[in-house]
Amino acid sequence: MATFEFNGRKTVVVDGSRIPFQRSGTGYKDLRSYDLARLALKGLLNKTQLDPNVVDRVIMGTVVSNLTTSNVARDALLGTGLPHNIPAHTVTMACISANQAITSGIDLIRTGQADVVIAGGTESLSDIPIRYRKKFRQKLIETQKYKKPTDFLKFFRGLSWRDFLPEIPGINEFSTGKSMGEDCERLVARVGVTRSEQDEYAVRSHQKAAEAIEKGLLAEEITPVGVAPKFNLVDTDNGPRGDSSVEKLGKLRPAFVKPYGTITAGNASFLTDGAAFVLLMSEEKAQELGIAPKASVHSYTYTAQDPVDELLLGPAYVIPKVLDQAGLKLTDIDVFEIHEAFSGQMVATCKCLNSKKFAKENLGRSEKVGEIPLDKLNPLGGSLSIGHPFGATGARLVTTAVNRLIREDGKFSLIAGCAAGALGNGIILERYN
Repeated sequence: MATFEFNGRKTVVVDGSRIPFQRSGTGYKDLRSYDLARLALKGLLNKTQLDPNVVDRVIMGTVVSNLTTSNVARDALLGTGLPHNIPAHTVTMACISANQAITSGIDLIRTGQADVVIAGGTESLSDIPIRYRKKFRQKLIETQKYKKPTDFLKFFRGLSWRDFLPEIPGINEFSTGKSMGEDCERLVARVGVTRSEQDEYAVRSHQKAAEAIEKGLLAEEITPVGVAPKFNLVDTDNGPRGDSSVEKLGKLRPAFVKPYGTITAGNASFLTDGAAFVLLMSEEKAQELGIAPKASVHSYTYTAQDPVDELLLGPAYVIPKVLDQAGLKLTDIDVFEIHEAFSGQMVATCKCLNSKKFAKENLGRSEKVGEIPLDKLNPLGGSLSIGHPFGATGARLVTTAVNRLIREDGKFSLIAGCAAGALGNGIILERYN
């Protein structure tokens, strides 16, 4: 594989903003991903007071696409009132779709094709597309060729009652047919992650998020919104459970592998609605506009592994790769923001990074990558507690990371995530001086 050299114009992160994340079926249950994207776009524009006419491109990630707004980036741009001459496109890369949108924007800037890019993502899991079964769909398509009313008499020929039942999509890995939870069960069993370790990590995430909300630490990245039709105010994430405890989680039954599994509804991320965006610029454009960025992009990279055995281990592979690319060590990183798909995935990732055996057998390295200090890892909570709108999480991670760099007086932050297909993404940002 060719060696990648991260060069070109410097890209800076000016700021980021998101609407409050909501458990699916709650605050945004009557809205579409399109609506959520419009609200978050307006929030970012209002927060940054950016002149919309300087925007060169808008890129959004999404996973569960609504067919009526298949290019939700362009549709939301027009619905927000941004100039119609701004190109916009939608990308999908499972749970790192926003990461892909952001790095696509970085590439446009560093190669001189754009100066100002808005990138992020949107997801509504309250409004998933539910299909008819294939035989019924084929019959419906066949009706377009019917020429007279009597032709419809043959519509039901060959159909059984089961063909009339809807197909509700599940969160499964297409290549293996297994659910994400089943894959995580295999991972934790192989790595040696106990149920108590998973519950303890989940409790930490929820308590840290609840504490961050109480202290106002997440307010900096959130734009409160009024939700139509009654315009009820939504001003905070409703996922964190501050009263969570290991004792309470210990009473929950396994959700995927019964009766002996270790993954429950309490130590896995929940279905979430939300949207989040970041504002990217070339360093020269930011200086021209008199804008002080929060961070600059140091490097980024992606990995892909075998979905059968390593579906959720993306961060364990991508973190050493992006560190090598940046010429840094784990100890150089001040801020870690890693996507929490499952508690088990997070604990397994940390164990693998701190394992000489994993380094030798899986990474081809003589020494382990190292231990991530817990006080530097997701101290404001994460996807387990704040929520995980598939297409938007990456933009939340970047926004949280740049704000933490400033608040904690750090220099380097590392964002990492796993995704279906055994994909991984890592981004290193440097605080801008």
